[in-house]
Amino acid sequence: MRLFRNTTTVIIALSLAACAQTGELTPEPGEALPPAPHGKVVKPEAEKLLELDPLAAPDRSVELRKRSEEREDDPFDLPPE
Repeated sequence: MRLFRNTTTVIIALSLAACAQTGELTPEPGEALPPAPHGKVVKPEAEKLLELDPLAAPDRSVELRKRSEEREDDPFDLPPE
């Protein structure tokens, strides 16, 4: 019975954690957005701060092979011990 109670508690906690607010992002009352970056006059908006840098999320390369190629020897491809 105790295991059932713990499982129920975990399920309820996970379902509550899955609920998320989908409204517009704003700073907490009394707080402000970070200062403008060095050399810039205008502070970026909250949405702009959440955009990923292209280096953080690079485009996927989907280069297709035109023909089969021999694999180079991999010195780190060792058999299991």
